[in-house]
Amino acid sequence: MKILITNIKELLQVRDITTDKVSGAEMAVLPKIDNAYLLIEDNLIADFGPMDNCPIPDVDLNIDATGKTVLPAWVDSHTHIVYAGNRVQEFADRINGLSYEEIANRGGGILNSAKKLNETSEEEIYNQSKIRLEEVMQQGTGAVEIKSGYGLTVDGELKMLRVIKKLAENHPIKIKATFLGAHAFPMEYKENHSAYLDLIINEMLPKIAEEKLADYIDAFLETGYFSVEETERIMIAGKQYGLVPKIHVNQFTAINGIEACVKHGALSVDHLEIVTDEDIEVLKNSITMPVALPSCSYFISIPYTPARKMITAGLPLALATDFNPGTTPSGNMNFVVATACIKMKMTPEEAINAATINGAYAMGISATHGSITKGKHANLIITKPLTSYYQLPYAFGSNLIDQVIIEGQVI
Repeated sequence: MKILITNIKELLQVRDITTDKVSGAEMAVLPKIDNAYLLIEDNLIADFGPMDNCPIPDVDLNIDATGKTVLPAWVDSHTHIVYAGNRVQEFADRINGLSYEEIANRGGGILNSAKKLNETSEEEIYNQSKIRLEEVMQQGTGAVEIKSGYGLTVDGELKMLRVIKKLAENHPIKIKATFLGAHAFPMEYKENHSAYLDLIINEMLPKIAEEKLADYIDAFLETGYFSVEETERIMIAGKQYGLVPKIHVNQFTAINGIEACVKHGALSVDHLEIVTDEDIEVLKNSITMPVALPSCSYFISIPYTPARKMITAGLPLALATDFNPGTTPSGNMNFVVATACIKMKMTPEEAINAATINGAYAMGISATHGSITKGKHANLIITKPLTSYYQLPYAFGSNLIDQVIIEGQVI
C-alpha cells in the first residue's frame, strides 16, 4: 500500500540512518522540515522532503496534513502491560497514608498481582492485555517492550511470555519481550533467596529459551528486592541464553547497581529516580541507555529522575511509561512527554527525542524505528492542527492526535 501525506506543517525527527541515539546537548536538537511531504510504500518510509519537491506518484491513499505535525510514533521501552485484574485498593491505601513498602509487606504490590495472574487463565490474561495494548496504539505508541514478572512461578512466567508472543503475532505494533522472573521473591522464598534464583536460572530460563519467548532479561535491583550480587547472577545467566539485560535500578535507593549493570553490558537501566554523581560517571561513554519513568513518580509521589543533571553531564535519556497495575496504570506516552517537560524540566525537543529515537535504542530497534528515516518502518503520529509541536506537552490533558499509522496501516 502506498500512502502520501502532503502539506505537513512540521515533519519532526528527520534523520539519516547513522543516528541511533542522542546525548547531552544533542538532545535539545530536533531536526524538522516545514511544509513537507512523506511517502509510505510497503509499510516503510520511502521518501520525504519539502513540498516544493513533492512527487506525484500513484498512491492508494492521500492524506492532507495541512496545519498538522507529523512525527515518529512513540517508542515505549518499559511496560508491564500483561497482567490480570488491577490494584485499585492499593491506590486507596496509598491515599490513606500507606507507603509502597508497607503495601508490599502486607502481601500487596507485585505479590498481589502474581496471585491474581496465577489464578487467571491464559486466554483471559490475553483478552485483558489486548485491550490495553490497543489503547496505547490509539494513543500513538508504535513499538512497546512488555515484561513478564507477575508469574513468579515457572508456569506463571511462561504463561505471561506466551501472551506477549500472541499479542505480537496478532497486532502490527513492534513488541519486544523481557523476562522478569526476578521481580520479587515469592513468599515461600523470602528466607531462601538462592533457591528462587536457582528456579529462575535452572528451570525458567531453559524453557523460555527453548520456546524463544524473550529478547531481554530484567531484575528489580533494589533494597528489599534483588541485591547487586543476585542481579549479577541473573544477568550472567540470561546472557548465556542470548538475553541482554534491561534492569530496574535506583527507584528508591542507590546501592551501586548501575555500575553492575554497565559492567554486564545492560542495554538500559530504568527508573533512576535516585542518581548519584558516581552513577553518572559510570554511565558516561557506556552503551547503556538511562530510562526515566515520570508517570510512575507522578502516580506514587516519589522523586523524578534528575533529567537536567544527567543531560548536562552529557548523558542520553529515554522516556517510557512503566505501564503496570500498581504504580503506573497508564500507557499514555503523551502524558509521559508532558510530565517530563513539566516536572523534570526537559525541553519539548529533549522529551520528544527521549520518547522516540532514544526509546528505540532502549528497545534495541534503532535501525527500524524512532525517527523519520528512509527505509525505517512507517510508524507515525499525525496530530490535529497545531500552532507548534510545543502544544503536545503544553496541552497535557488534550488528545491532540488525529491519526496513528503503524507498519503502514492507519490505526
